[in-house]
Amino acid sequence: MSELAPFFFYAAAVLALVGIMLGLSYFLGQSASRKYTDTPFESGIVSVGSAQFRTAVHFYLPAILFIIFDLEVVFLFAWAVSVRETGWTGFIEIVVFIVILLAALFYLWRVGALDWRTGIQRRGLRELRGAGGVTNKKEFQL
Repeated sequence: MSELAPFFFYAAAVLALVGIMLGLSYFLGQSASRKYTDTPFESGIVSVGSAQFRTAVHFYLPAILFIIFDLEVVFLFAWAVSVRETGWTGFIEIVVFIVILLAALFYLWRVGALDWRTGIQRRGLRELRGAGGVTNKKEFQL
């Protein structure tokens, strides 16, 4: 039980700090309710219309891929911390892990998941390119 004492002390300190912060904000915070207190706004501008609208999934895909590949860094960091204990077996395992990550990244690149252009932008880019992938400068100029 004595080895858990620091944990319990830390948990009590965190709970006390949260309680103090909530209590101070309750007592020191603004208590008067004005006409526009509960009106939602962004950057000082009152919202107009509905916040519920359809968006294409290709706007979310880069964020999802970032989260997935960012999570892999946690595994790499854990391996880096224990690299001496894992030895050559751990090294081979992390190499296999990185190869799988690179294969997944290559696959995503090949299927176009990393291309952020819209369909209209992709069509316009195809029209600008001539034979051999050379950009047609006359049409490209504004």
